[in-house]
Amino acid sequence: MAGPLTGISIIEMGGIGPAPFAAMMLADHGADVVRVERAGMIGFDSDPLRRSRRSIALDLKRPEAC
Repeated sequence: MAGPLTGISIIEMGGIGPAPFAAMMLADHGADVVRVERAGMIGFDSDPLRRSRRSIALDLKRPEAC
């Protein structure tokens, strides 16, 4: 079932606070959300706030990551 945000792409920068919950809600409503996390810091697969979206790990301090 397609949600009202189908076709919208969102980049979430990994962190704490309300951002993970907001990204989860956007993904639940059909948006394509990609979470960018620090290299080596990808969370647990069982974390309920990570549902409905993909995660990638990047070291944004390195030029080759950008």
